[in-house]
Amino acid sequence: MNDSGRIERIERALEAYIANCSAPEKLKQSMAYSLLAGGKRLRPSLCLQAADMLGGSEADAMPVACALEMIHTYSLIHDDLPCMDNDDMRRGRPSNHMVFGESGAMLAGDGLLSLAFETMLNAGLEIATHAPRYFEACAEVARGAGVSGMVAGQTLDLDMTGKPGDLAMLEAIQVRKTGALIEAALASGAIIANADATELAAIRRYAQSFGRLFQITDDLLDVTGTDEAMGKTLGKDAKEDKLTAVTLLGIDGAKKYAVDTAEEARLAISMFGERAADFNALIDSTLCREK
Repeated sequence: MNDSGRIERIERALEAYIANCSAPEKLKQSMAYSLLAGGKRLRPSLCLQAADMLGGSEADAMPVACALEMIHTYSLIHDDLPCMDNDDMRRGRPSNHMVFGESGAMLAGDGLLSLAFETMLNAGLEIATHAPRYFEACAEVARGAGVSGMVAGQTLDLDMTGKPGDLAMLEAIQVRKTGALIEAALASGAIIANADATELAAIRRYAQSFGRLFQITDDLLDVTGTDEAMGKTLGKDAKEDKLTAVTLLGIDGAKKYAVDTAEEARLAISMFGERAADFNALIDSTLCREK
């Protein structure tokens, strides 16, 4: 399951989807600027890993994996806009709106979101026998990205800026803003691989805990990391009085919270035994991540 070539195959597939889409050249350039800028490719990798662990085909899961990265990238483009988080840097270079203007960045995000669903639905239409699985996966991704998932989390995050919060509100933001698309990635990969109800439930539990863990470590890195390593401007959470694990619990409290959440994730995935080795390794690397 540990596959060093997985990210390279994801990159090639993303390049092909952009090259073959019928967008006007300027829009295509703006979409490609952010989509092909590198990054961890966490969400597509999780989708492919879940499918692989359950005996599914990487080729079958790849359209959904790429769609997830398109959606994640659209969210970053919009997140960086002056009306949102107002970030000038992303992945170590100027944010999309600094290069293509605010209207160009808005349209690039819109284009990537639309292309994501076109990609998933076309995959279902092309392989009729797999259509129900693709459509179920597509619905899963829509929930994770939409008004009860990532968009809801971003709304709560903005609403809580400058306001006192508690752990319940922090986790409500975490499971939506970051966790929902991560859950969609793992669950959609499992769906493509025909997971049964017990397997899917365990993967969801892992995803929910891991999504919170990833956001907790992100909050910590906003304080302890460097702009160079993270590829974006740090220290903005405290400056803007955002509700985060660090602002609520302090650095030491947030570190303990991360360790406890990591244990929840390990327990959730334990039913898969050795097949889950990569998912356990991901927990370890996330706990000590530097970017």
